[in-house]
Amino acid sequence: MNAMKQLVHFGWEQALSCLFPVVIFASLAITQLISLPLLPRYDWLLLICIIMQWFMVHSGLETRDELKVITLFHIIGLALEIFKVHMGSWAYPEEGNFKIFGVPLYSGFMYASVASYLCQAWRRLNIELINWPPFWAVVPLAAAIYLNFFTHHYWIDIRYWLAGLVVLVFWQASVSYKVNGKRYRMPIVLSFILIGFFIWIAENIATFFGAWEYPNQRDSWSLVHLGKLSSWLLLIIVSFLIVATLKQVKGSTSKKTDANSSVKA
Repeated sequence: MNAMKQLVHFGWEQALSCLFPVVIFASLAITQLISLPLLPRYDWLLLICIIMQWFMVHSGLETRDELKVITLFHIIGLALEIFKVHMGSWAYPEEGNFKIFGVPLYSGFMYASVASYLCQAWRRLNIELINWPPFWAVVPLAAAIYLNFFTHHYWIDIRYWLAGLVVLVFWQASVSYKVNGKRYRMPIVLSFILIGFFIWIAENIATFFGAWEYPNQRDSWSLVHLGKLSSWLLLIIVSFLIVATLKQVKGSTSKKTDANSSVKA
């Protein structure tokens, strides 16, 4: 019974952390079912995302530091979207006033919502990293994973080599989280796989509601290929590594500030 209570509490904290993604999914569904006036659908989605982002910060659900992280993800995601659409990997076929090279600006918020989830879950579950690899190993690996999304169109795809490196580098690393006052521990590689799988499910929901369109979905919607799991797994790894690195930098800066204050006092 206690285990079930802990599971329910964990699920509730996860649901609260997913507030931004849930709003995006709801907006995709509503704007597909109901034709809104005055603006194209993509522009309405952008407006809803901007209002939601303002609400998250204004209400205190997200801090200004977290907003900086989320903005970084927006830029990284938008750059990837522009390139992938140019290469024909997927498309945004509907009209929109706020498009850059065929990519509606709301698309960046879909990546930002992943960062929002990570930041929210980090704070709500009091995440701690155990046996985290050094900075010199984490940053180049994250950069290589992100760059492979671009370079594999022109060179060999090394995603599986990179996945192997992830397992090797993070073999001893784990994440500690608190649920209802009790601490649990999970291998970090397992957490990558679980989050990547749920994002793949989210991708199927998003494409069903017309967030974007893969070439095989032009005539009718079909399940996103399981091969995309590897892409989302690597993307969530990049996302987690960025958030974790920024959290560690922020933590180190705070400790130095506290130490200097103590010395001066």
